[in-house]
Amino acid sequence: MTNEDRELLELFKPLRVADVRDGMDWMGYHHYGTVDKNIRPLFRTKAVGIAKTARYVPYEGPAPTVTGDDYTAWSNWFYSEVCIYPWAKDIEEGTFMCIDVAGVDVGLIGSENGLGMVMDGCVGFLTNGGGIRDTDECIAEKVPVWSYFVSQKMDQARLRYADMNVPISIGGVAIYPGDIVVADGDSAIVVPRKVARDVAKYASRELFNDKNARRAKYEKLGWELDESVIND
Repeated sequence: MTNEDRELLELFKPLRVADVRDGMDWMGYHHYGTVDKNIRPLFRTKAVGIAKTARYVPYEGPAPTVTGDDYTAWSNWFYSEVCIYPWAKDIEEGTFMCIDVAGVDVGLIGSENGLGMVMDGCVGFLTNGGGIRDTDECIAEKVPVWSYFVSQKMDQARLRYADMNVPISIGGVAIYPGDIVVADGDSAIVVPRKVARDVAKYASRELFNDKNARRAKYEKLGWELDESVIND
């Protein structure tokens, strides 16, 4: 991670998706950045990271006619030659992994590899298909995923690797490596790196004003102040 990456993450770390959406508006990006509203978090959480990208396409086939141990051998070949994960080696602290799976109903991320990537520093996964399975375990392990749906299916005969570190499209938004991704219960938003500092400036202003306004209401109601209404 570069020093600039660290600085940008510090700027965006306190911000909610709603604040970032406001900051994008202030910079004239009213119709850009917000991914399709049907992309939802697997569970309520928040993540802020630097985008890294990978692209997969539907596997053309043919599907194998073998079963049993022969299928096991074919599956091992498929994972070593067709549906590979070379991008996983590039994950570092602060990576937000954005994976274009072409809308395919397949669980590219699961409880085992997802946890391993989180251990390597991945703060979240954003995908435009299922992209996630073993969801009970993923929730227990706190593997943060934003996707259209969950999937029961393994990769073989369904998906093949195409490219990495290239521009991709998820939920109607172009995502370039190095963009800023913020995601929470309001889904996800992607900030082009070239305007990231200005977006953070105006988003922070909106959050500051919101906290002050809600703090006054908390005090009027006699509620105990919490982190959501305390400005640093």
